[in-house]
Amino acid sequence: MDGRVKVVGQVERVDGTSLTYAEFVNRFMAPNRPVVLTGLTASWRACEDWTLPGPGDRRRPDLSFFARNFPSPLVQVADCSSREFTDQKRLEMSMQEFIDHWVGDAHGGSSAGDRESSLLYLKDWHFVKEYPYYVAYTTPTFFVDDWLNMYLDSHRIHRDSDIANHKNEINCSDYQFVYMGEKGTWTPLHADVFRSYSWSANVCGRKQWLLLPPSQSHRVFDRYMRSSVYNLNDDVSEKLFPEFNKTEWLECIQEQNEIIFVPSGWYHQVHNLEDTISINHNWFNAYNLHWVWNLLYEDYKVAKEYIEDIREICDDFEGLCQRNLAANTGMNFYDFFIFIVRFALANVIELYHLQQPEVATFSTETALPFVYNLKSIRNVASKMITTEAFTTENLRSISEDNRNAFSNVKQILEEESFRRLLVTLSQAYEHIDRGQRHCLKSSTSYQKSCLSAICLNSDCNVVDHIISLISEVCVPADLVTLIDSALSDG
Repeated sequence: MDGRVKVVGQVERVDGTSLTYAEFVNRFMAPNRPVVLTGLTASWRACEDWTLPGPGDRRRPDLSFFARNFPSPLVQVADCSSREFTDQKRLEMSMQEFIDHWVGDAHGGSSAGDRESSLLYLKDWHFVKEYPYYVAYTTPTFFVDDWLNMYLDSHRIHRDSDIANHKNEINCSDYQFVYMGEKGTWTPLHADVFRSYSWSANVCGRKQWLLLPPSQSHRVFDRYMRSSVYNLNDDVSEKLFPEFNKTEWLECIQEQNEIIFVPSGWYHQVHNLEDTISINHNWFNAYNLHWVWNLLYEDYKVAKEYIEDIREICDDFEGLCQRNLAANTGMNFYDFFIFIVRFALANVIELYHLQQPEVATFSTETALPFVYNLKSIRNVASKMITTEAFTTENLRSISEDNRNAFSNVKQILEEESFRRLLVTLSQAYEHIDRGQRHCLKSSTSYQKSCLSAICLNSDCNVVDHIISLISEVCVPADLVTLIDSALSDG
């Protein structure tokens, strides 16, 4: 970039091998601050398999390895020269076609004048879903408390048939991606999906990041808060974006084998300074759950305002608002409520076991994450109580699938999908508690009826315990009651 923005500082760099999980939470995740972590990718298979030696100690993409080993039918590619609404134009092509284009550019296949217009950037490749048995990397301990991808590993994000079409399901099958782009490819200014956290690891190559704190995010919008700046390299119109010149940015030059943590709500633009391969996850948990709800609520208000004039002639106005919200934002209030009900139940189960006398090795400190998680969910659920979506009248109109997905507690606890979620959550916290940095492997043989990794009883009665607290969670107020009961038990 050519200095069009005011850079006031650099993103802090920390040796990830000397940082504890608690330090990461207290210094970066909880206060919502970015950081670059070093020293965490040495054991990754991707760093060896996917790269070739370059100048000095640099590595470069081994494109032929991808063509031979990962012949994906279709990958999603961004045309960096073509804007489509608020993003770059997306194309679909085979991996071989993408690599042929890249190699053609590198060998002078396009003229100098056409080179910039020919830059294609492979984005949002669901590599883990497509190749689950090829373990390219292990998620660092700092990022394993990932509710979004835990959930999507066992649940669909939508249950309504008119929302959960085939294409939509593929797009939200997980938020674990591989990106590949030659020097000069870039990503426009944006804040991440659901206002999630993200982490991005450079397998090879270098990136320039410019990041804007959330307290200044309004300054990249027009006066109506509808349209935002697309490219920081453009001559940004002071008339359209009157506050933009007041923005103050952090910069990061991310080297190979470094991981950047991007917190919630930080707008950022990214440029590949070399041919680059990166691994990227979007994720959220108890520390940024309120960011997700706030985005859903703000986007809901916009969706509702947009069609307000047809309210009187619409048979299911709220249902239409929720369908539009799901289409525009990626989930709606019912999707989100089903999500937090399941995480509340999973955390109640873990907390219940920690309170049992036979779990003598677990201290009160071990229980603190589950207490924090439940309080975070309670905080969000309490904000949902007064929304129109959960009035008695509107609940009568929702699909049977949605209603059953959050109302019948016993049914939820018996679902195979919930049992898988509980296994993953339980193992993630056990992993964090041990402080080990290796891949989490989900158990496939279930010995205990409740499936908690810390349960020592073969005849555990946790299901009866939860049903004694509440048998149905029909509205957000019921979820608040369940959490209050669970926390008072301790």
